[in-house]
Amino acid sequence: MTTAIRNWVAHWVSSVFALFIIANAHIGIKATSIVPLIVVVVALSFANSFIRPIIMFFAWPINCLTFGLFGFALNIIFFGMLGTGMVQGFTVASPVAAVIGSVLMGALSGIFSMILQDRSRR
Repeated sequence: MTTAIRNWVAHWVSSVFALFIIANAHIGIKATSIVPLIVVVVALSFANSFIRPIIMFFAWPINCLTFGLFGFALNIIFFGMLGTGMVQGFTVASPVAAVIGSVLMGALSGIFSMILQDRSRR
């Protein structure tokens, strides 16, 4: 397996693990099993890869005026939307839980990706 594929797999595994920790942290985010967590990570990855750039292209003046906070708000909206019934078995209880979950998801998955990343070719 190449380094790029190992890093890609490590990022996905770290994201699922981060979401598992968040779902069990009793902050208003719940998952019934591991399957909804995997679906949420795939959906967030799709949204951040394909939908977010389109929205950011058309909303760049808003993003400039808010010094990048619009992008942060977009992540919270994506996270909250997935927890309002789009993914069966995954729930986000409130907007505050969506904010906390989004911030924790970014921080934890970043830390776990950094730990699991293959640095043998550097």
